[in-house]
Amino acid sequence: MFPDQGLYRNQHWTSLFSVDHCKPSETELPMCWFLFQTFTAWCNSHLRKAGTQIENIEEDFRDGLKLMLLLEVISGERLAKPERGKMRVHKISNVNKALDFIASKGVKLVCIGAEEIVDGNAKMTLGMIWTIILRFAIQDISVEETSAKEGLLLWCQRKTAPYKNVNIQNFHISWKDGLGFCALIHRHRPELIDYGKLRKDDPMTNLNTAFDVAEKYLDIPKMLDAEDIINTLRPDEKAIMTYVSCYYHAFSGAQKAETAANRICKVLAVNQENEQLMEDYEKLASDLLEWIRRTIPWLENRTPENTMQAMQQKLEDFRDYRRLHKPPKVQEKCQLEINFNTLQTKLRLSNRPAFMPSEGKMVSDINNAWGGLEQAEKGYEEWLLNEIRRLERLDHLAEKFRQKAAIHESWTEGKEQMLQQKDYETASLSEIKALLKKHEAFESDLAAHQDRVEQIAAIAQELNELDYFDSPSVNSRCQRICDQWDALGALTQKRSEALERTEKLLETIDQLYLEYAKRAAPFNNWMEGAMEDLQDTFIVHTIEEIQGLSTAHEQFKATLPEADKERQAILGIHNEVSKIVQTYHVNMAGTNPYTTISPQEINGKWDKVRQLVPQRDQALIEEHARQQNNERLRKQFASLANVVGPWIQTKMEEIGRISIEMHGTLEDQLNHLRQYEKSIVNYKPKIDQLEGDHQLIQEALIFDNKHTNYTMEHIRVGWEQLLTTIARTINEIENQILTRDAKGISQDQMNEFRASFNHFDRDHSGKLGPEEFKACLISLGFDIANDAQGEAEFARIMSIVDPNRMGMVTFQAFIDFMSRETADTDTADQVMASFKVLAGDKNYILAEELRRELPPDQAEYCIARMAPYSGPDAVPGALDYMSFSTALYGESDL
Repeated sequence: MFPDQGLYRNQHWTSLFSVDHCKPSETELPMCWFLFQTFTAWCNSHLRKAGTQIENIEEDFRDGLKLMLLLEVISGERLAKPERGKMRVHKISNVNKALDFIASKGVKLVCIGAEEIVDGNAKMTLGMIWTIILRFAIQDISVEETSAKEGLLLWCQRKTAPYKNVNIQNFHISWKDGLGFCALIHRHRPELIDYGKLRKDDPMTNLNTAFDVAEKYLDIPKMLDAEDIINTLRPDEKAIMTYVSCYYHAFSGAQKAETAANRICKVLAVNQENEQLMEDYEKLASDLLEWIRRTIPWLENRTPENTMQAMQQKLEDFRDYRRLHKPPKVQEKCQLEINFNTLQTKLRLSNRPAFMPSEGKMVSDINNAWGGLEQAEKGYEEWLLNEIRRLERLDHLAEKFRQKAAIHESWTEGKEQMLQQKDYETASLSEIKALLKKHEAFESDLAAHQDRVEQIAAIAQELNELDYFDSPSVNSRCQRICDQWDALGALTQKRSEALERTEKLLETIDQLYLEYAKRAAPFNNWMEGAMEDLQDTFIVHTIEEIQGLSTAHEQFKATLPEADKERQAILGIHNEVSKIVQTYHVNMAGTNPYTTISPQEINGKWDKVRQLVPQRDQALIEEHARQQNNERLRKQFASLANVVGPWIQTKMEEIGRISIEMHGTLEDQLNHLRQYEKSIVNYKPKIDQLEGDHQLIQEALIFDNKHTNYTMEHIRVGWEQLLTTIARTINEIENQILTRDAKGISQDQMNEFRASFNHFDRDHSGKLGPEEFKACLISLGFDIANDAQGEAEFARIMSIVDPNRMGMVTFQAFIDFMSRETADTDTADQVMASFKVLAGDKNYILAEELRRELPPDQAEYCIARMAPYSGPDAVPGALDYMSFSTALYGESDL
């Protein structure tokens, strides 16, 4: 007649309500009355909610109406419509409907029929009521994976454990002194009972105190009688269980709504914050990728320019990009990685699935895009430098071509007319001989110019190979020179043959002219070389180099007196020729046949040399002053760079020490690091001052500095690394605080974890190898044996802390693992259960219920994201909190 479960197997109960025993024995009468009293009070505690009650349990349930009403109240469900007639068949129909409902809840009824209830069979009625109590008041009790009677007993033991004079081992004699009931009330409502005044030897007072307080303040009716409990050797277990279950429901239900609301608020707050972080990441990643997308085509543009000025402008634009545009993006990329790591830490701590950015916006995607940018940047800079070197080479070759072409064209000017003259036909013998010698000299000169013509052609060919933009004009000019050269060769051969025919007429030669020509030519070359040297521009980078030029110039000036003597001697030869011509009336037709250098030309060039000497003096003085100023700029930059460089290195080392040392709480370490960061930022004016000095050096075209080993690029890289390192260190401490707070890890535990980690991190790298990590775990109490099972367990742990198989364990991964080992987290099932409490055990929840239980912003957050409920029991406005709860933890789509 009862459910076939171990909980209900009680020999006394079976004998008391067995259909074979129609009359109770004398020893059973007090126990039977005890149950009547308890069950009647329990039924009335629920029927009061429907505005009615019973007085006689076997009489008042005979028509089945109040029995059906009782089941509707305790189950919250509607039963079939009852029969209102007074006939026996109507009563049996109502009781059968109640029994069918009980059976539909999974309870197997044995030997309990509607007729016995209608006939007022007390034993059957009590058995039915006990079945209802077990199913709806006791069976659903669950404490640490135990349920029903065991769960209720465990709950009582846990709640009364702090009370030394209470020992709950069962549901009969453990409650006779009344202290167990008082302890349950005092544990949950200490203001209702002065537990210290209760005595174990006064059970009557203890029981009445508990029953009166429960009825007055907890709305639990008096189901038991203190005198009956005391006078009964073994109080009825079912009556005690029934009454104690009311305590369980009174105390456990009071906090469910508040606990559920707090849990949902906490979960929603975390979810809202994470969604904002995700949106911030997506926007920052999109902006950075868009900038990279716009920049890479510019860096990959390899369209060459035709002029050095245009290419230098491109180089200047590239330097502006490296100096002005790229550094902020480097900072954005660093911040993006920090934000991503912080978000993943928060998601992991709140038991949420890892954040997966939109396609193409993963940190790895950004790193790949950044790598493409770096590669394009490197290739672009190399191309710029190569292109500038190519243009320099082209400009040099083009200028060289123009110079040699101009010299050649100047030399060939008039040569064709000279070779076509017929002057030898009317010339004297001496003139003929002179013409012959002159022609021989011209042939020698012509042969010497063969190399220049070949050089001009070779330069033109190289310009064509290097894709010089003005190659057509170069080729045209080169062709004209080659054609003219061929014509000169033909004319020279023709004139040589004509002069040889009259060679016999030329017998004398003027030795003075010859001597003049021999001495005038080298002197003329010396003057031309001197003028070229005096006008030659110079490029020096140090004071030593300008001093060397000044010394060489002074040595040159010392040679001028000897050169003037040579000039006078050459002019004396020419004067001697004039004297001979005047004295002997020699027929001198034309000028010196051996040279075109005249005395006037020698004097003119000599005067020019004398004018250029003081100009060279002034140029050397000005350059010396400029080099002195450059040296001052070098020392000015070096003095500050030699301070800033070591300072940055020192700060990097200090940050490394701070990141592995433990001084104070994490908040103290965070404050220390932020103050440290502030002191670093305050050092920025020194960097700016150094940038200003570096700009002056660049404007002065200074390319080296022997006074320091630090360059501005070294300082910039060190400064950026310093800012990035302090930011990452602060972020690591913040993530440790998040981990500690989210997992409930104490400061002592965090210090213990850090101390253990640092102890085994002997190289202070901030990472542990597998063997170091294993030793660290053993030091913290982990049982990792040196056998196959221990190795398998350690491999499992390594797969958690080192999922990428890098062979290293960071401190953050170590903290995450330890926090999972020492703390608990919310789950989707817990959140779903909390929503069910707020919904009154319904499978859906209404908007007004959310607004009533949750803060306004979080209530609206839920309403906006919950899908409409579509179950068979749906009502207008019903919301599906189950799919919403699973979506919060990534088990479905939100």
